[in-house]
Formats: sequence, C-alpha cells, structure tokens
Amino acid sequence: MSDTSLQPYLFFGGRTEEAIEFYRGALHAEVVMMMRYSDSPEPSQMPLPPNWDKKIMHANIKFGNNQILMSDGCGDEKKFDGFSLALTLSNEAEAKRIYDALSAGGEPSMPLTKTFFSPAFGMLRDRFGVNWMVMVPGQHA
Repeated sequence: MSDTSLQPYLFFGGRTEEAIEFYRGALHAEVVMMMRYSDSPEPSQMPLPPNWDKKIMHANIKFGNNQILMSDGCGDEKKFDGFSLALTLSNEAEAKRIYDALSAGGEPSMPLTKTFFSPAFGMLRDRFGVNWMVMVPGQHA
C-alpha cells in the first residue's frame, strides 16, 4: 500500500467557487483542476437543480504538499460535522496568519495558543462549516 494516498473530498452545496476563492486567500491555495457540470463529457448521472450547469462538478486545490478535492454536489446543503482538517505549519507566524484568515466569517472554538504539545494550537469552524485544527509541532507532537 505504499502508493496509497488520501485526500479529503468536500461538498459545498453550491458554494464551491466561493470556497475556492476563500481558500486561495486564506491558504494561498492554487487551483490544480476545476470542471463545471457544463464542461462534463457526459451528462450527470444524478439529478441536478435548475441552472446548475455553471456549478462546480469537481475541483482540486493545492497548498503546500496538501490537496483538497471539492464539488458543489447535487444541490443538497452540506453540514460538516464529526471531523476536522488538521493543518500543521512550520512556524507560529504562519499559523497565526492562517488561523486568522480561516476564522474570518467563521467561529473560533479554541484560540491559537501555546499548549503542552504545541507552541501554537487552535481550532475553528470556517464560514463554510469546515472544522480546522491549526498547529505548529512541539516536542510531543
């Protein structure tokens, strides 16, 4: 299984393009690939809401060595519960910048602070409802 990889695939219920722009700013992410439903070589196998031809069928963003796959889905509203994306950064200044950027319009649940396992650790839910843990590794991480 050495060639196995795992990427989160997030469904934004019609807000993927907005999410891409947000993560471009907050994480300095770049768009690796983006396809709208209207660009698909085959019609959708799932029923779509009216006027969804310009919505995002599939996108891939990259920041650092990380990738997030995303889609508008098929019109259903999404709620992100039961998991967090854990983002490990090399220094406290970058952790603070990203924590603050992801918190904009969202809901911090733990401020970025020193803990026994990290010089900077914090948790938040961004404005799309995605839970994040931001940290700089410490000696116990």
